[in-house]
Amino acid sequence: MKRILIVNVNWLGDVLFSTPFIRAVRRKYPDAFISCMLVPRCKEILEGNPYLNELIIYDEEGKHASLLGKLQFISLLRSKKFDEVYLLHRSLTRTLLTALAKIPVRCGYVTKKRRLFLTERIELPAGDLHRVEYFLNLARELGMPADKLGYDFFISPEDKNYIDNFLEKAGIGESDSFVVLNPGANWLLKRWPTINFAKVGEAIVKDFGLKVVITGAEKDLELAVDIAKHMQERPIIACGKTTLKQLGALLKRAGLMITNDTGPLHIGLAVGVKVVALFGPTSSRITGPYGPGEYRVIQKDVGCAVPCYHLKCVDNRCMKAITPEEVLKEVEWLLRNNATK
Repeated sequence: MKRILIVNVNWLGDVLFSTPFIRAVRRKYPDAFISCMLVPRCKEILEGNPYLNELIIYDEEGKHASLLGKLQFISLLRSKKFDEVYLLHRSLTRTLLTALAKIPVRCGYVTKKRRLFLTERIELPAGDLHRVEYFLNLARELGMPADKLGYDFFISPEDKNYIDNFLEKAGIGESDSFVVLNPGANWLLKRWPTINFAKVGEAIVKDFGLKVVITGAEKDLELAVDIAKHMQERPIIACGKTTLKQLGALLKRAGLMITNDTGPLHIGLAVGVKVVALFGPTSSRITGPYGPGEYRVIQKDVGCAVPCYHLKCVDNRCMKAITPEEVLKEVEWLLRNNATK
């Protein structure tokens, strides 16, 4: 039996972007044993994925941070006796780990530093491809059938039951629709102002008669409270009360999601919720919504280069340029039309 390792990337959204690649590998090798190496924070994204046999956690900031930890991880990989590795991550360190683990076939995009450590060297594609297409291009270059379907994200019955109970206690019945506001993001500069989220939330309650649920990690609770205090009808705050799988179950129940450019945006798309995505310094062409689904992207041209990595920007004008009225126009379009993009 062929044994294959996929070395994945480091962010929630990017790991979701890799799921069509994983599906392509399984289609090419239906009987293979396929493992995926990824960091702890992304584990939930791939749990329950039927195209994988195993997840291997590489804790680069914890137990594998030291030289001894890396040697132990190399020993672990070597014990798995992999025949091939596909490196989605362009890290030299990860490439060296697989070389030292004596995996004989090592495939990935060529970079100057790791050229010598790859056995199958694929040239970087020209142009700015969406991350899904960036990964699928690698699959195609390696002779795998690569379709353009959406992301894979699998929810357990237990996660669904948890959310059903959570929403019932919050006064949302099984047949009730609601709108999710997702105000967090890993960069401050990717966040739409909370006062704007509050204005949109208030209009959704008054104009559409729908309840509002605010999602996020526990660290986003302050954002949610700030939004809530500017709304007459208090929203339901789910920040810190769900795992990623439970968040997926919640979004699957929602009628619509309004979100910044962040991992939950893509979880929402994976489970089929309608989405209004707000983009500022990042490129919606590279990391925006992809595949089937109903979504609208709002991104304003304010004269700055995109993507922009000016983390000391003082005015965040690209996000402030998006108005609540523009968002509500797209909300109305999605709620009252059955068109797909």
